Amino acid sequence: MPSLTPHFLQQLRFTPEQASTLRQLGEHRGRQGFLERQRPEVLKSLRTVAKVESSESSNRLEGILAPRSRVRELVLESTQPRNRSEQEIAGYRDALGLIHESQKDMPVSPPVVLQLHSMLYRYLSTEGGRWKMVDNEIVERDPEGELLRVRFRPVSAHLTSIAMDELAMSYRGALSTSVHEPLCLIPLVVLDFLCIHPFADGNGRISRLLTLLLLYHFDYRVGRYISLERIFEESKESYYETLERSSDGWHENKHDPYPWMNYFWGVLLRAYGEFEERVGRVGTGRGSKSQQVRQAVAAKTLPFAISEIEKDCPGVGRDTVRQVLRALRDEGKIDSKGTGRGARWHPSQA
Repeated sequence: MPSLTPHFLQQLRFTPEQASTLRQLGEHRGRQGFLERQRPEVLKSLRTVAKVESSESSNRLEGILAPRSRVRELVLESTQPRNRSEQEIAGYRDALGLIHESQKDMPVSPPVVLQLHSMLYRYLSTEGGRWKMVDNEIVERDPEGELLRVRFRPVSAHLTSIAMDELAMSYRGALSTSVHEPLCLIPLVVLDFLCIHPFADGNGRISRLLTLLLLYHFDYRVGRYISLERIFEESKESYYETLERSSDGWHENKHDPYPWMNYFWGVLLRAYGEFEERVGRVGTGRGSKSQQVRQAVAAKTLPFAISEIEKDCPGVGRDTVRQVLRALRDEGKIDSKGTGRGARWHPSQA
């Protein structure tokens, strides 16, 4: 694969700023274990939020939409999908869950990639888990669906199986040398996968699932608690722009990987920053008491009682909790049902 050949990897050079970024990410990885031990109940809420946001954002990047309330119900498996969009979201939920539970037994290989793709389509009549049968193109369209331009022409259909075998083999070869920083290899694997574009549909979603899987393999666990897909979506202009810039010249082995790598590392830095802020504030009491309450509420996806927020925010009085909940209600962020001790609060459906 172009980005994973020994010659290409040996030519990679990093600026002091890039080297500093990689060191920072290594330091974040070193701290994550300590943070995970602080407040298990907070981490449980973060995991639920991340699953909902990941399933929603990764599909929404592909134009697959559903109301947030329905996405939440689908991810929590409290309902069955009603239409094609919900079927695709449910498939992503299942693939995401498999990675969270079984990543140690999932090498980066063609069979695993096909398995993940099959799961995306398990609720649809369309059969997943097959390489593309015809050539495809990465294109840009206007809001009406009219073709504006071709961004990239991927590997031909008849060469796809060979290209995926080469990708897995090149990746294993790069790992075996123990020379290359994993955080350099991960974005390069994703870039080469997207340049192959091995499926007729679902390539973007599979690339984001592979991102999570690869990070797990090197003990970067932030994707378990913070949705990387949400950050990709929130910065989608840069996401698509850097991929396009780094894919230019890929077929000729003359591409520039740095735009995509820099963006990728920036996403991880932001994710770790959010993770440490959320666990730090709620877990250790840093920040104002109002901030602690707001952070605890933000981590909730199911209806909750005031007592649950008090438990997440030791040292914060009930009057303060009530005051913040009323403020969040007035801001339209949460609603309440019931009164007195039986009152339950939940994210606003507006």
